[in-house]
Amino acid sequence: MDLHYKVSGTDFTTAGKASQEIKKTLQRLGLDSAVIKRAAVAMYEAEMNMAVHGGGGEASVEILDDRIIIVMEDHGPGIADIGKAMEEGYSTAPKEVRELGFGAGMGLPNMKRNSDEMTIDSHPGKGTKVTMVIKL
Repeated sequence: MDLHYKVSGTDFTTAGKASQEIKKTLQRLGLDSAVIKRAAVAMYEAEMNMAVHGGGGEASVEILDDRIIIVMEDHGPGIADIGKAMEEGYSTAPKEVRELGFGAGMGLPNMKRNSDEMTIDSHPGKGTKVTMVIKL
């Protein structure tokens, strides 16, 4: 099963909508609740990063017999230092975003923690593509 979503880069109230839809789909498929939670958390964190840093983008989810593959791709400024961005608490979110309760620097670490595999392909000025695999 292949699912595709647009992620807004301007409206924080709709960020997370795709991860909610995936959660509902995985529940309907009868998957284990721990797997559903991991997929929903990883995808939500990615959506929020796309809204805060990437100006929105596209989310693709492939549900296979043995795994879920989540691909999140934006066309934002890219990540200058992926190693630093993976550190818990490190954030480049603007003050306005932090005042809304987002941008605590936990997005990428939470995505990695909730995935069995995660790759980040990012180039300054060309955007970021994050691929997460969750095994069933």
